[in-house]
Amino acid sequence: MASEVPCGKLGNCQCKTNPIDSILYQLLNQGQRADTGKYSQYHPSHHPRPWISTGGCPCGANRKVVLQTPEITCKRASAVLLKTVAFIRHLPSFSQLPREDQVLLIRRGWVPLFVLGLAQERVDFDLQELSVPSLLKQILLNQSGNVCDEKGTLTLGVPLAEVLKLTCFLGKFWNLDVRAKEYAYLKGIILFNPVIHGLRFPHYVQTFQQEAWRMLTELNLLMYSRSQARLNWILGTFTSLQGISASTIEELFFKPIAGEIGLEEVLLETLGIK
Repeated sequence: MASEVPCGKLGNCQCKTNPIDSILYQLLNQGQRADTGKYSQYHPSHHPRPWISTGGCPCGANRKVVLQTPEITCKRASAVLLKTVAFIRHLPSFSQLPREDQVLLIRRGWVPLFVLGLAQERVDFDLQELSVPSLLKQILLNQSGNVCDEKGTLTLGVPLAEVLKLTCFLGKFWNLDVRAKEYAYLKGIILFNPVIHGLRFPHYVQTFQQEAWRMLTELNLLMYSRSQARLNWILGTFTSLQGISASTIEELFFKPIAGEIGLEEVLLETLGIK
């Protein structure tokens, strides 16, 4: 099993550590890796760190990963998505908004809401790195650059750097031991985003967000001896949610079981507000 990749630490260039027999050998095997290497999901005591590519070396930027056990992890991710839908559906303040505003809020907020759900449910997972042949090797050997999983389903994998943004957030948030009420208020802050362009009633949305902020602040001051430090830690980690993309979530957690599917549209249809 490969060792955990620390967040923020520069990785060692594989081109400089592996022996090279010839220029042609290097070109043919550039980007080639053993497909059994696993990147273990990080225990709450660990702080995962994103991969940072070293200059122009292809060893970091082109690394792609998939779930080690998609049949288990995707099922848990689907349950998180259903709970996200239930959270939105049971918010009276959200249902009071016009449908146009509801659609805009969900389109902007569903990814960070889902990731918060992963954190709250402590969805743990392992990753397996794909082995993709270099472009020259594909040409010379008439190979395809796509990779198939065990069931023969075509997959391109997810960039390791993008997945580590997610695992970095989860590891840090688990260290904070966030409570259920805190998750609820954080989700409210995300969902009611008044700065989204095109809202018909941004002032109402802002009122709901400010109320969530107030409740979160009061809860932390009450539970932690009026110390602002823990709240600052939560908010500091909270800001990293914006760097996690919808494509990463869809490709990693839902494409293995549902194929090409737009989760954004599924959410809107499920909530009956498309």
